[in-house]
Amino acid sequence: MRLTTPTKLVLLACGHGARYGFDIIDLTGLPSGTVYPILRRLEHAGLLKSRWEAIRVARQEQRPPRRYYQLSGTGATLVRDVARDNPKLAAALRGPAPAPSPLRA
Repeated sequence: MRLTTPTKLVLLACGHGARYGFDIIDLTGLPSGTVYPILRRLEHAGLLKSRWEAIRVARQEQRPPRRYYQLSGTGATLVRDVARDNPKLAAALRGPAPAPSPLRA
């Protein structure tokens, strides 16, 4: 898989914990038309896993259910390498990470 700068940014954002699409968009500053295709490619490559949150949680908050993404074991190894090899890129995402939400089976 080719690791473009936007792909590295999405990986690094996912390295902060389980996240949903808009969370990644906010953290990276990338447009949704860039982020969602990258998330699909990363999941297809086995670097990310995703799960939909429980519908009752979304209903309680009066919004649609969110799809949460988290790194697989291989993805976690890759994100460490990306952070090590791209310290300025990794530093751009440092800061308070949103609280991860538990993934529901």
